[in-house]
Amino acid sequence: MPPAADPITALPPTDLTPDQALALLRQGNAAFLRGEQPQVLPNPRRRLEMAAGQSPFAAYVTCSDSRVPPELLFGRGLGELFIIRNAGNTVDTVALGSIEYAVAVLGVPLVVVMGHESCGAVKAATEVVTDNATFPGSIGPMIEPIIPAVLAARGEDGDLLNNAIRANVRRVVRQLRQHTDPLLLEPQREGRLKVVGAYYDLNDGSVDFFDLP
Repeated sequence: MPPAADPITALPPTDLTPDQALALLRQGNAAFLRGEQPQVLPNPRRRLEMAAGQSPFAAYVTCSDSRVPPELLFGRGLGELFIIRNAGNTVDTVALGSIEYAVAVLGVPLVVVMGHESCGAVKAATEVVTDNATFPGSIGPMIEPIIPAVLAARGEDGDLLNNAIRANVRRVVRQLRQHTDPLLLEPQREGRLKVVGAYYDLNDGSVDFFDLP
């Protein structure tokens, strides 16, 4: 089933395949690592095109951390990435609805879930598990969905935090791959959509797409 029509979205959806969209991200991050800064600031004509609608080639679920801006990490400009950000890159009802909109209405062929080195939300979840820590306000409920990933990572060799960050990405990726609503299920079955998991290294700037279908 093709993307649904939407009068708000006047531009046609991208014609990129999931693998082509992922290749664009890899190329952009490679340029970022080389210190190249592509010219992505729009001219007036491009801004007018974007005012008429959007046709991003990927939906990107990542952390709110100020050090993890997807547009900069991949050298992308206006209208290219549909970004969902929250602390710990979890997917609740709001995030899921946003992803479904990106796939069903905007026609994105790729959904990326990216965690990052030294994630504070995952670190808080590890402290709940290891030290029985508590956090004020809505912070505690916010990190609750991450706790199963920490528990799954406890038996792995290596650093618990890094393992938990990757486990949390795998958990969210699995949630989206196994989502039973036709909005996500059908395009994945038909090969029009892929959901992948990634990890961003703060120290060297590289993105490791480590969880591929």
